[in-house]
Amino acid sequence: MTQTELSTYGLDRPESGDDVVVPFTLDGLDSRGRVVRLGPALDAILTRHNYPAPVARLLGEAVVLASLIGSSLKFEGRFIMQTQTDGPVNLIVVDLDAPDGLRGYARFDADAVMMAIERGETKPGQLLGKGHLAMTVDQGVHMERYQGIVALEGGTLEDVAHAYFQQSEQIPTLVRLAVAEHSVRGAGGPQWRAGGALVQFLPPHGQSVMPDLPGDGDFDNPEMVDPDFVEDDKWTTTRALLSTVGDDELADPDVSAERLLFRLFHETGVRVFEPIALEERCTCSAERIEAMLRDNFSAEERQEMVVDGEIEVVCEFCSADYHFKPHEFDEQHPHQH
Repeated sequence: MTQTELSTYGLDRPESGDDVVVPFTLDGLDSRGRVVRLGPALDAILTRHNYPAPVARLLGEAVVLASLIGSSLKFEGRFIMQTQTDGPVNLIVVDLDAPDGLRGYARFDADAVMMAIERGETKPGQLLGKGHLAMTVDQGVHMERYQGIVALEGGTLEDVAHAYFQQSEQIPTLVRLAVAEHSVRGAGGPQWRAGGALVQFLPPHGQSVMPDLPGDGDFDNPEMVDPDFVEDDKWTTTRALLSTVGDDELADPDVSAERLLFRLFHETGVRVFEPIALEERCTCSAERIEAMLRDNFSAEERQEMVVDGEIEVVCEFCSADYHFKPHEFDEQHPHQH
């Protein structure tokens, strides 16, 4: 994986544009992270279902967060992020088909969302309500699934991400997410786009940080701390610099990941790696749905699904429409006649 020091901006490498994750390191600050920029891929996911704007924005944030976390996993398989809550938006699922396929959808109570809009209660925490967020790594049938679960208690997805990293990895982490609609030349109207950044504090020499919040000076190995530069000062600096970025900047179509990183960290030094391209892609297929209907439902249950002589299944992610004749299943399972 090639890497480039961002110095005299614009001379080092071409800007990576949209629908990418750009990994980076801040060697002078003992931190590393990723910036994600989503344009057409996100717009396709959000416009397909004609979501109310606050729901689209919330799903967009979830897609950004799943991209930031899932893109760091070196595996073949799927990373699935799912919220289940009691709010107007009661279910969100984002699926990263490693390494680059994104899909997502939100289930919501239309009346409750309309009432929330009328009351001006459209912040992420208000739409989500209380419940939990689960992150699942599925590496296929031969590997054990890993799942991390964190409570959702009326906060934002940024809050939940911070709680997740503190609870599961105990690595100081800062996450920023932003979603906006932008007018795009030649597109015939506004399009959804988003940006996000995740940065983590990883001191050298295998030195670990206590799971307390960074900044209190508690370390497992105090004798390894550089007396001239206390490590948590570096994390404080990293957080302060990333905190200066605005939502408008994160989602701005004219500010690439490289340009954003250069603006934020050029004084301390920042190295970027090859961008990872992302695309909107659904993993549904007639074969998969046919297998699901055969393996998960009895002949009687399938018969109850028949309307006008057919079983119709619509993919919740991409809205693709699949039709099956009931006898197709009987032919392959004669004993079910």
